[in-house]
Amino acid sequence: MARPSRYPLELRRRAVRMVAEVRDDHPNETAALQAVTDKLGIGSRETLRNWVKQHEIDAGTRPGTTTEESAQLKALKKENAELKRANEILKAAASFFAAELDRPHTRS
Repeated sequence: MARPSRYPLELRRRAVRMVAEVRDDHPNETAALQAVTDKLGIGSRETLRNWVKQHEIDAGTRPGTTTEESAQLKALKKENAELKRANEILKAAASFFAAELDRPHTRS
């Protein structure tokens, strides 16, 4: 899953707005992204492209998973991993106890 952004949310929103404003002033989207990236000092065009893409998904103008759905999916995957670990522990305990029951016990 994606790691949290090191950029503040307001900067990301501002950058997305700026891209929308300057998109028509440039020959293509890459040039518009580069102009905003340079102006705001953002790490890369790809970072900004991802912000624009996620904004479009969240706004419903682009198909994909919204941020909220993505968070729910991440929580479900985490819960699933925890349940799998618990299941493995239970299997190991069951096999241990089964082996103990099958082992002959002697009293002193």
